[in-house]
Amino acid sequence: MDRFNSMKKLAIPLLCIATLSACSGEAEQTKEEEKFAIPVETALVETGNVSSFYSTTATLEAPEESHVMSRIAGIVELINVEEGDRVTKGQVLAVIDAKRQRYDFNRSEAEVQIIEQELNRLNKMTNKEFISQDALAKLEFNLQAAKAQRDLAELQVKESLITSPIDGVIAARHIKLGNMAKEFQELFYVVNQDQLHGILHLPEQQLASLRIGQHASIIQQQSNHTAAIDAKVLRISPIVDAQSGTFKVTLAVPNQNAALKAGMFTRVELKYDTHQDVLTVPYNALINQDNTQALYVVKDAKAERREVSLGYRENNTVEIVSGVSAGEQIVIRGQQNLKDQSLVEIITPLSFAAIR
Repeated sequence: MDRFNSMKKLAIPLLCIATLSACSGEAEQTKEEEKFAIPVETALVETGNVSSFYSTTATLEAPEESHVMSRIAGIVELINVEEGDRVTKGQVLAVIDAKRQRYDFNRSEAEVQIIEQELNRLNKMTNKEFISQDALAKLEFNLQAAKAQRDLAELQVKESLITSPIDGVIAARHIKLGNMAKEFQELFYVVNQDQLHGILHLPEQQLASLRIGQHASIIQQQSNHTAAIDAKVLRISPIVDAQSGTFKVTLAVPNQNAALKAGMFTRVELKYDTHQDVLTVPYNALINQDNTQALYVVKDAKAERREVSLGYRENNTVEIVSGVSAGEQIVIRGQQNLKDQSLVEIITPLSFAAIR
């Protein structure tokens, strides 16, 4: 019994020493963690303009196009243009054999001259009593009919020259040299692509946000980069399609350099509104935790977590409605490793403009 009591007295001091050692170790570890600074990159909260966009898709159409038809039948004698050639209004695209039409015109012209000579002879007669008024009136009517027949024959001769009704580009050629062109057969397809129309179909909820002249961007994916072409809202349909719940919007898309083609399927961003001189930060600086957005603001070498309210977002720029002030230093890289009041080491302070 004495031996057990002796061992019990010896164990209690050893346990106390072990407990004190453990507490001391945890305190030193905590102290070391507090001394360790997490490397981060920062930027300043700046002021700028941020716009609100609605992204959708559009089909490009040519507002001016023409299916050039043949008004007469005949052999194709000459073709002056090929697909891809630029043409002007009134330019001769092809020529159809019109020998028969020229013969008809010459015959009609001769009939007009014969009737005119007879009328002139009768009108020059001094004794009008020998002239039948009915015969004279009939000749005048015959002259009008002959002139109409002559003009029609002349029109058919002119129609043997196939001309372009608009300025544009030959998109398709449907005839070959020496082939027979039929009446009202399509010979060429001419399209003007200097300005295109972008056709959108938007949900009816967007109708209140649109107006004529509103800016839009046509996003064109090129080989090594993405280009944006400025466009404007040209027309807004006043009705909503009952089946799809959408309404039609037509954009005016300039295309002087012919970078876009009719029939293309493109991405469109409609600019609804712009907030000017507002607080802006890089969107990738935000931390989403528990359905709240937050930023880390650096003060006295420590990261202070701030919940923020967001406004418009444009690309990697986001509007901050509340939570930070202009000129404050925020963490833009390394924030995933931070906690509130973490010690930080700024690696490369950057301005927001340098990373946009």
